[in-house]
Amino acid sequence: MIVDMKRVCFLFCIILSFLISCKNQADPVQPPKTEPQSPAVTEKSAEQAKPIEDNAQQTGVTVHDTNTVVFDPSSISQEEKDTAKIEIQRLIQELNGIIRAKNYNAWVPYLDTDYFAIISSAEYLDRISKSAVLVKQKIVLKSARDYFNYVVVPSRTNDRVDDIEFESQNRVKAYTINNKGERLRLYDLERTGNEWKIIN
Repeated sequence: MIVDMKRVCFLFCIILSFLISCKNQADPVQPPKTEPQSPAVTEKSAEQAKPIEDNAQQTGVTVHDTNTVVFDPSSISQEEKDTAKIEIQRLIQELNGIIRAKNYNAWVPYLDTDYFAIISSAEYLDRISKSAVLVKQKIVLKSARDYFNYVVVPSRTNDRVDDIEFESQNRVKAYTINNKGERLRLYDLERTGNEWKIIN
């Protein structure tokens, strides 16, 4: 009886070992795990597939930028420059007379509307009011008329244009040369149609 029990146990162990080995063989081989494709790689692949226009927009360059023309001052002929200089000199002479006469209403039309809006703003008037000269005189600017009376009139009655410099086809900086030979900017002007307006 003891021998039979030993034999049964032995057979049971053999069968169990066989079953375990069969199970291991039946399990499919698992492929090695791979990391999921990162979003950066996906976006790069998608970007490479985009048309040229889309890639240009992603880099901040639009298709229209290829049509942008950088202004070349040499494109202005000497004749055009001389004509513009004469026109601006005449305008500044007219303006000098208006300023000497303290004629605010006649002065305003010489200004570009955007520039007039700037000098009328509370922020601008407050900043100019903090200048040393006005603080010393205890003057606080409240309007464009104040700016004209207390800033323009004392400083702009004898302006003279000695030179101009084109910034674009219709924009010019006007300069005066003082007795020390220094080139000082008077105004920035812009031409609209046949009229020059002060823009700064």
